[in-house]
Amino acid sequence: MHRRQILASLAALGAFAGMASAYAETGFPQKPITFVVPYLAGGTTDLVARVVGEHMARTLGQPVVIENRPGAGGNIGMDAVAKARPDGYTIGFGAISTNALNPHIYQSMAFDPRKDFTAISMLGYSTIVLEVGRNFPAGNVQEFIAYIKAHPGQQYGTAGAGTSMHLAGVMFAQMAGLDMTHVPYKGSVPGITDMLGGHLPAMFDNLPASLPHIQAGKLKALAVAGSERSPSLPNVPTIAESGLKGYAVDPWFGVYGPAKVDPAIVARLNAAINRALSDPAVKDKLVQAGFTPKGSTAQDFEALTQSEYRRLGDAARKAQMQVN
Repeated sequence: MHRRQILASLAALGAFAGMASAYAETGFPQKPITFVVPYLAGGTTDLVARVVGEHMARTLGQPVVIENRPGAGGNIGMDAVAKARPDGYTIGFGAISTNALNPHIYQSMAFDPRKDFTAISMLGYSTIVLEVGRNFPAGNVQEFIAYIKAHPGQQYGTAGAGTSMHLAGVMFAQMAGLDMTHVPYKGSVPGITDMLGGHLPAMFDNLPASLPHIQAGKLKALAVAGSERSPSLPNVPTIAESGLKGYAVDPWFGVYGPAKVDPAIVARLNAAINRALSDPAVKDKLVQAGFTPKGSTAQDFEALTQSEYRRLGDAARKAQMQVN
């Protein structure tokens, strides 16, 4: 065997041993696990949760039930997670928005992401795409900027106020010197529907929800917001490449439980999640949908959450973001 294969095999055995040890210590799980997705069905988080949750259920021997609880930029669903019993049977699909950005832009928050959750594992990264309807009179970012400057006040949609897409739109307008009106939707699907119907000119959206429509030629992808091009759209430049140097928004996602979940239960959930993310079939589904899977230890994910909370606070203040 090659060295990389041997290391992968040892890692898998280590994860399995950790799950067995955690189960012996806690007997977890003995009933279905509720996986709260704080957004509407059909978006990025819903897709990833269902694919990963299905694999977790096979590993853990209990169903993982997806529960969509949208609203307030993800705050409603994650508040339900924060207030759940810390027994491992309620976990939530947190994001850069809910656990790092929202506390800095919402006037009131029902939870504090720095202390009201137990970090379980990173899930990966998504790509935000700047897209327009197929009849919009712009084929690239510079043409889009010129059109908006000639027609100030044009609307752009996102999957919700306070989301990473909202941050991407605000930063774009600020750096390009544009007057644009933000239209927050309760998820990607309603915004995409309005774009397809010609009622919304532009959108900053997570790529997995929009990718099928882009590939079908129903929407035009002008650029991606991340620091690198997306493997799903290799010919679509980044916004930085398109003239706004220094621009980059890379949204991350992960799994949290309420505060004070037993470390042995965290270890079992973490191992099941990372086992799912390392499965070639799971990875292929997520990559094909425009998502970049990436697991982590619980400790590393907690460190990311804390550092991103500080970084996004600075970014939100600079971009003057606020949600009533």
